[in-house]
Amino acid sequence: MSAPTSNHLQRSDIMFNTCRYVYSESLQVLWSGYGEIARYTSESKDSIIVKHVTPPETIQHPRGWNTPLSHKRKLRSYQVEALFYQHYSQQCDDDCRVPGYLQEYSPTDENRILLEDLDAAGYSVRHTNGDYYRVALCLTWLANFHAQFLATQTPELWPQSGYWHLHTRPDELQNMADSPLKQAAADIDEKLHSCSYQTLNHGDAKLANFCFHKEEKIVAALDFQYAGRGPGIKDVVLLLASSFDNSALEEHANELVQEYFRQLRMKLNAKIPAVDIAALCRQWADLVPFAWADYQRFLEGWKPGHSRITPYMQRHTDSVL
Repeated sequence: MSAPTSNHLQRSDIMFNTCRYVYSESLQVLWSGYGEIARYTSESKDSIIVKHVTPPETIQHPRGWNTPLSHKRKLRSYQVEALFYQHYSQQCDDDCRVPGYLQEYSPTDENRILLEDLDAAGYSVRHTNGDYYRVALCLTWLANFHAQFLATQTPELWPQSGYWHLHTRPDELQNMADSPLKQAAADIDEKLHSCSYQTLNHGDAKLANFCFHKEEKIVAALDFQYAGRGPGIKDVVLLLASSFDNSALEEHANELVQEYFRQLRMKLNAKIPAVDIAALCRQWADLVPFAWADYQRFLEGWKPGHSRITPYMQRHTDSVL
């Protein structure tokens, strides 16, 4: 199968704040060719980022998941992201930095979100390989984000966070070989989402969705297509799974989870001191193996044998089955 392209896009100029911005470069083609993320620049060399969503006539998927349900989920995810930026990004301070929302620009039936260029703001470093320090910075961002939105209702976003959420992945569940994990999938999902303490999750908190400041002391995050409610530990597990191989998980994961909770307690004390912080941390800590099992359930249905299905992950999954 050929890789998706953005050849079907119409990259017309954009007027913003009385300035004309013209297409400069493509930064990323969206999953399955649903559009692209591009940089546009003005005559004065100011830049903005445009997320341009326009599904191709022929939809391709690297794993073959090009079903009507998959299409509907993707379209909803882009709507959710636009709603996050419109309604909630302003609540994110420097401790959980996100791109500034400029406007939604829809001159035709296509959809474009105009965002601040994080590179121009100093967040120009990207990493695809994790180490302890990088992941700890991302966990600090997550702790701040989860604390910031613990008391905020987010009805416009996903009721349950994550691109692997069970109720949006029936095809992948059906594709799983019969196993104790498949049989327990609904119970694991219920365990996670019946937790007393729910916050806004990023929903796709992989390392690639964090932008490191050029001094590499702070990070910002982007890509909020699957932002929704859930226990914060779901984001933590996805970050760890996307950052480390098995040996690094064995070496660092447990300590980094404790670092996340240390940061979370500090942020909650500062932002929402009335919450029972000990009870929240206890509940989320108890859900760590369930979050690993939930993500493994998705991987086994989506791509059996995926490299993220490690012995470390399997050990957590086995502990809840």
